Amino acid sequence: MIRQPLSLLLLAGLFGALVGSARAADVSAATAATAPAESAALREAYTQPLPGLGEKERALFFRGRSIFRQSWVVAPAADKAAGLGPLYNRLSCISCHQKNGRGRSPDGPDERLLSMLVRLSVPGQAADGGPLPHPVYGSQLNDEGIPGVPAEGRAAIRWQELRPQTLAGGEKVSLRRPRVSFENMAYGRPGKMLHSLRVGQPVYGLGLLEAVPEATILALAAETKPDGVKGSVNRVWDAAAQRTTLGRFGFKANMPNLRQQSAGAMLGDLGMTSSLFPGENCTPAQKACRAAPSGGHPELPDADLDALEFYLANLAAPPRRNADNAQVRQGEQFFAEAGCAACHRPTLQTGPSQRFPLTANQPIAPYTDLLVHDMGQGLADGRPDYQASGRQWRTPPLWGIGLVPLINEHSQYLHDGRARNLQEAVLWHDGEARASRQRYAAAPPEKRQALLAFLQAL
Repeated sequence: MIRQPLSLLLLAGLFGALVGSARAADVSAATAATAPAESAALREAYTQPLPGLGEKERALFFRGRSIFRQSWVVAPAADKAAGLGPLYNRLSCISCHQKNGRGRSPDGPDERLLSMLVRLSVPGQAADGGPLPHPVYGSQLNDEGIPGVPAEGRAAIRWQELRPQTLAGGEKVSLRRPRVSFENMAYGRPGKMLHSLRVGQPVYGLGLLEAVPEATILALAAETKPDGVKGSVNRVWDAAAQRTTLGRFGFKANMPNLRQQSAGAMLGDLGMTSSLFPGENCTPAQKACRAAPSGGHPELPDADLDALEFYLANLAAPPRRNADNAQVRQGEQFFAEAGCAACHRPTLQTGPSQRFPLTANQPIAPYTDLLVHDMGQGLADGRPDYQASGRQWRTPPLWGIGLVPLINEHSQYLHDGRARNLQEAVLWHDGEARASRQRYAAAPPEKRQALLAFLQAL
């Protein structure tokens, strides 16, 4: 018999009530009936399995969890966890997704990117239609190397405070944006290089998002929406199927499914090869990297990739809290009136799922449409990713967002952590979201506070 941690037992009723009632028609009523959990239990709210796993499935879930939390070591070693590098960013998945939640950006240039990475490319497209890797530094800056292999370099972030803007009622808000410099580049000056900062994303609820039918996402893209909102799908390369397909994971929806997302992160962040990505993350110019010993072929066996995928597919999303609170209800109404729900769709319906049956055929409340949208020049990274432009970003799911300060002990949001609170995140919205942001800025202070209270209750 598998013993469950106390936090799992404390939250069993909480998640059971949510998912059980979510199979009924009224998701909002189900979440409104959910009682608040104690703070200690809420700290584990991102780590809970979907209710209903059998004994064998629980064993596979916890095996996948151990792989997600595993600190990998350098090969050769008499250890099943050998295979780190030759180039890498961190020792484990959990390093960038602490408590399965959101990473953060550094406070200044002297602090390393501990739960953040930098995507790299040069102008043009790769053979699969994706970004063209930098010929020397590849697709991601790796700031660590195993002994004998130089790290690629370091990204230093400096923050620029922008001129304060005044909201209705006289409140002044200053936004910030990052300025990146590349230091100690081991393989020479990179020349013209596109880059994009990315904090670690939450990993709960991914199996439910994968179970949303492609037809649903295409229908959302085809809808006529107000305020100039459009939204489109990103078409990306499926490495297993060897074809182009719909993307749904990643900040630009640049990954087609959870398995490829997992294998891609294992290679890019840890340097761990798999059957999906069997080649080491070394470019031709990185001779020491190419000569380094391997931890196996592949370093991550399919059985381990299966367990990791199963774990991520069966992580539950935390339920809403305080749904009956008057201020939260007012904020939910204003969220819809401001037009936020045009992209942050409150509910979606999952379809059949033979591989992960607990994710199948149920209404969910992720607050996303899984589409990419033009968010304006202020948020643009200028780095296209398949069919997503340098101004487009996938609508991030909002479920669980209100627990970030409690669980991850920071309050940074957006793809690069530039927003220091939820209000700053709202005020960075532009492009297709400009009208919604303008309504928020022009609203009375009490309505803005109500909307923030609603977000904090998700």
